[in-house]
Amino acid sequence: MMPGYGQERDLSSIVLPRWGRVEASDGVVPWAVVDEAGRVVEPVARFLRDFFACGYGALSVRSYAFDLLRWWRWLRVIGVEWDRATSEDVKDFVLWLQQAAKPRLSPRTGSAFTAGTVNPVTRKAYLDDRYKPRTTRHSNAVLRSFYDFWIDSGGGPLVNPVPLQRARGQRANAHHNPLQPFRAEGRLRYNPKVPKTRPRALPDELWAELFAALGSHRDRAILAIAVSNGARASEILGIRGVDVDWGEQLVRVVRKGSRAQQWLPASPEAFVWLRLYLAEVGGLDAQQTVWWTLRRRDRGEGLHRQPMNYEALRAVFRRVNGLLGTNWSMHDLRHTCSLRMARDENLSLRDVQTILDHKHLSTTADLYMLEEEADVVRRVAAHLEDRKVPPTVEPSMIGGYEAADLEVLFGGRAA
Repeated sequence: MMPGYGQERDLSSIVLPRWGRVEASDGVVPWAVVDEAGRVVEPVARFLRDFFACGYGALSVRSYAFDLLRWWRWLRVIGVEWDRATSEDVKDFVLWLQQAAKPRLSPRTGSAFTAGTVNPVTRKAYLDDRYKPRTTRHSNAVLRSFYDFWIDSGGGPLVNPVPLQRARGQRANAHHNPLQPFRAEGRLRYNPKVPKTRPRALPDELWAELFAALGSHRDRAILAIAVSNGARASEILGIRGVDVDWGEQLVRVVRKGSRAQQWLPASPEAFVWLRLYLAEVGGLDAQQTVWWTLRRRDRGEGLHRQPMNYEALRAVFRRVNGLLGTNWSMHDLRHTCSLRMARDENLSLRDVQTILDHKHLSTTADLYMLEEEADVVRRVAAHLEDRKVPPTVEPSMIGGYEAADLEVLFGGRAA
């Protein structure tokens, strides 16, 4: 229930119920949030319909639906209607996310020993069961957008419960010119800070080890394409037969954000592995996906190969990581390609931005125009070695020490 004045909720004791679910829809909007009886949650459905009409993709709709489902479960626990939520409810929700564990359908087995630890080979942390700061920030952005929609529609609360950050003693958006159209600015007040991480490229020896551990020509073709042009997993999995230009050695992908089609180059080795894979599956249909499962499954019409999806690609990495004791992911190949291109003197930063499909050049520069820490340490060590000067105090002038010890300490320069 809503706490009274001066009272605080016991957040550590709150466990969200398994209420409702996100399910695929046959209507115009591809995803919907339904309650325990299978009825569509109408406030969420109207928002997602408007969101989808703004041009966002099906995956974005699905992501927003899951965040709103989690918010609806939270509202049920605290006993507050969605249109009566306040900033205190949002603040408590953010605090709960910072200490709660993600719900799991089944307990961890083999991964229980590595969750939250750092892999000694890749130097990447394994995921644990805690909500990350990026998850909280995304949730806040979704809720802010949801309530903005209902405030504009006149059917929600008078004030958005997800407040903006502002300077002390200053009203929100006080800097705006009243003669200009209003545009909300500023970060959200309860957004946690996200630690900035450096992208890391796979060293050549580790890339060769990863590639050698793959079990099929299909997997080799996918990874070779990914490390050639940095395309995202969803973009590569969407390649059809008509999207392969054998003569120019190009593949066409549909970009994740803009949904624009773009031709990208791939290495000659990638096309060799692609040809070997297609020889195994028996050719290529121009309008069908290039990537198929290796095993045939019976879906009621006999044994047939199924289109490869993201979960099947993750299974490929799980098998390889299990063999190598690593935790590589598909996105590591994008970082590897990006850093290789950024360090190539024959490529400009604009070239790298175009291949990676970054909207702003500053994004490319901030992410990939960085020096490797190992190289920086090596150069600084060489600098210190060059600046090394002999001690200004003669060892013979220092009393209380054995002459042999001083000779070792000062590199044989003791008199």
